[in-house]
Amino acid sequence: MQTWPSAPVPDLPGHGSRPRIFDDGEQRIRELPSHGERASLYSCGITPYDATHIGHAFTYLAGDTLTRVWRDAGLTVDTAMNSTDIDDPLLERAARDSVDWRELADSQHELFREDMAALNIRPPEQWVAVTDHIEPAATAVQRLLDNGSAYRLDDDIYFDIRSADRLGEKSQTDRATMLEQSAERGGDPKREGKRDPLDPLLWRGKRDGEPSWNTVLGDGRPGWHIECTVIARDTLGLPFTATLGGVDLKFPHQEMQAQHAHALGDDFSEARLCVGEVAYEGAKMSKSLGNLVKVSELLQQGADPLAIRLALLSHHWRSNWEWMPGTLADATQRLNRWREWAATVNPDDTYTDGDTLLDWLRLTLADDLNTPAAVQAVDQAVAGSKPDELAIDAIDALLGIRLA
Repeated sequence: MQTWPSAPVPDLPGHGSRPRIFDDGEQRIRELPSHGERASLYSCGITPYDATHIGHAFTYLAGDTLTRVWRDAGLTVDTAMNSTDIDDPLLERAARDSVDWRELADSQHELFREDMAALNIRPPEQWVAVTDHIEPAATAVQRLLDNGSAYRLDDDIYFDIRSADRLGEKSQTDRATMLEQSAERGGDPKREGKRDPLDPLLWRGKRDGEPSWNTVLGDGRPGWHIECTVIARDTLGLPFTATLGGVDLKFPHQEMQAQHAHALGDDFSEARLCVGEVAYEGAKMSKSLGNLVKVSELLQQGADPLAIRLALLSHHWRSNWEWMPGTLADATQRLNRWREWAATVNPDDTYTDGDTLLDWLRLTLADDLNTPAAVQAVDQAVAGSKPDELAIDAIDALLGIRLA
């Protein structure tokens, strides 16, 4: 799919350190594996039936920060993202609003592009719609049937978790929790006839009134987890460095996409990155609850998109936090202070602290993408030093905040 435009990133002198990141699968902070001088990131994308909210933006900002730091460390970075543009929630919303599901997806994709560009979140190199990848997913499901890792139930096909490799170990999830979260997050543990309640859907056979595709499996459409397994494989190759998504994707989504890859004979990702939840009005932002702070609505109300970005950067990527009434105002005031400071840059100054600020930003971001500490480092520079072009470029390149 067409992505969105991205602003140029200033070149900085030298290189920063390769970041040490908390790998949720290993439950520790570590330097993520790289293949020579390359690193790769797969981000689980949106289901395009409602506008981007602050929780989405927080997730994709974490990926943007990681890729900026990787590139500053001298790595070549490959990135990919999917869009789940065929799924039950999308079809339900389209039916509710009496619109064609494809038109709804297209309109939400365009809004997502606009939101991401406004927030200066760099696009993935490959953005793949599930509807453009149906046949590869069907072929993968056929392979799972052939090797005994899947079975048919009526017109549907399920993954047999007896083929899984230590199910729940990487996601630190016991069976009772898996059953609960499966029911809450798109699974159907109570369906009769399944070999195990936790078996996830690989292929949904054709239903009246629903879109379907004719494939090697017959008519139908793929399940959620296998979609990401196949798109990540075909865009980045397996194994790739890290998969990134909200912490609510930890189980079943991140777990099952890795298990599908294992059953197909490959490791999936070498690290799992789970981004914290953003709450509003006392509960996690969710489309089902309707307690959303939408990026597009903030922009329509006149919010500075870089103030929104700065508000998000003020929270650690793994933290759970709440968007409060004063969050945006505080970030706007901070951004204005930074801009006023940057406006005083004098090219003729012979003594500035640009090198020091660059060093501090690299140090804090290499430490588990500690953006709150990086923001504080800029605050300290603004309060006590003269700006120079290097400092302004460092803030732009590493934090994505353009001040000039």
